[in-house]
Amino acid sequence: MIASVRGRVASVAPDGAVVEVGGVGLAVQCTPGTLAGLRVGADARLATSLVVREDSLTLYGFADEDEKQLFELLQTASGVGPRVAQAVLAVLTPDAVRKAVAGGDTATLTRVPGIGKKSAERLVLELRDRIGPVVVPVSADGSAAAFGGTWPDQVRQALIGLGWTAGQADQAVAAVADTVDGDVPPVPVLLKQAIRLLGRTR
Repeated sequence: MIASVRGRVASVAPDGAVVEVGGVGLAVQCTPGTLAGLRVGADARLATSLVVREDSLTLYGFADEDEKQLFELLQTASGVGPRVAQAVLAVLTPDAVRKAVAGGDTATLTRVPGIGKKSAERLVLELRDRIGPVVVPVSADGSAAAFGGTWPDQVRQALIGLGWTAGQADQAVAAVADTVDGDVPPVPVLLKQAIRLLGRTR
């Protein structure tokens, strides 16, 4: 098992990064939130989970051990594989996942692509007693803060992590926001839309 990797970030893409470790470039699948903290040419450490299949070896990377442990716990639920577990963490923060599972909030869980109502109910049933403590973030004024950042913040930070300037990221987020009407799509979908828009101006 590869528990973590540390090295220079060689490249960053919408769905992952390449980290050079001992002269070897390791491809690591990451969520937009994790990618937002990476910079090409800078050193980085990622907690990792290696998923072994008959025809593939896939390394998933996380900003911290908490995300990694939740990723692995989610996969113990029936019908949840690594891609769905990663999608959960791409849309929701670890604390938001714990809050939704502990509180039986299936509406929040079904915001994740690949999770329908029955899957959400199964997650709650199978993981509620094992999800761990729910931490309520507190804002500067002492009141409870909202769970997770807003999608514009997440997309903006991911774009900056991919190499665009703050100004370019702001313009792309504003353009994507103009297309959102009604239910907000998952963050990975919005990020890809923003990247397509920026790709035309590069």
